[in-house]
Amino acid sequence: MLKAAILVVVAGVALYLAACLGLFLVQRSFLYFPPPQARVEAPVTSTLAVQGARVLVSERPLPGRKAVIYLGGNAEDVSASLPLLAHAFPGHALYLPHYRGYAGSSGKPTEAALVADALLLFDKVAASHPEIVLIGRSLGSGVAVQVASRRRVARLVLVTPFDSVQALAAQQFPFMPVRWLLRDKYESGRYAPQVTAPTLIVAAGADEIIPAASTAQLLARFAPGVASMRVIPGTGHNTIADAPGYLRALQWADQ
Repeated sequence: MLKAAILVVVAGVALYLAACLGLFLVQRSFLYFPPPQARVEAPVTSTLAVQGARVLVSERPLPGRKAVIYLGGNAEDVSASLPLLAHAFPGHALYLPHYRGYAGSSGKPTEAALVADALLLFDKVAASHPEIVLIGRSLGSGVAVQVASRRRVARLVLVTPFDSVQALAAQQFPFMPVRWLLRDKYESGRYAPQVTAPTLIVAAGADEIIPAASTAQLLARFAPGVASMRVIPGTGHNTIADAPGYLRALQWADQ
């Protein structure tokens, strides 16, 4: 009887360890959903010279001091946001990078790679446009916060952001040691205190992906007076851009 019980325990432990290994190996397939190609043809498409990959950037060039860099969500074709951004920022040059592995870019997306690419693009854009509005949506908010903590940003807009992907994953997999398994943690709350740029958090009133508590926790991480939040009622995580209030929220950064 004791032997049988031991075998059951050993089998259970083996299954648990196998599940942990499986989660570790496939975790990025839960986080990144690259679109195969860009749906909207940009006025200009450039290439960002990064190590080990070819990163495409959809651009709307415009001379002057002002520019917008837009960092999209985990399944987003950023080119589709060009028309809305052009309307919201008529006096800004626009730069929308396609993450590694997304819509024509080569390589594989990782947190370290996406942040490094965004920093490189920021420095390239800043050479011609010293006033940069940085916008990060969903997954892109995790990249944008890190960039804004290291670079001088004119204004920062975070759309449907989270405090930490690691914390969200721990809620989804409560019986897994997520802290040790997760490779891309996107802990925005760690970087928010270093952001000094005026920041607007744009939240969906009926966000079915990011819990309101996670967004509120991120807001609380910023230094006093740096960040504020605007909730667009009746919108979901993926439908927020369809609401008229979304355009008005973006235009806050053009003041």
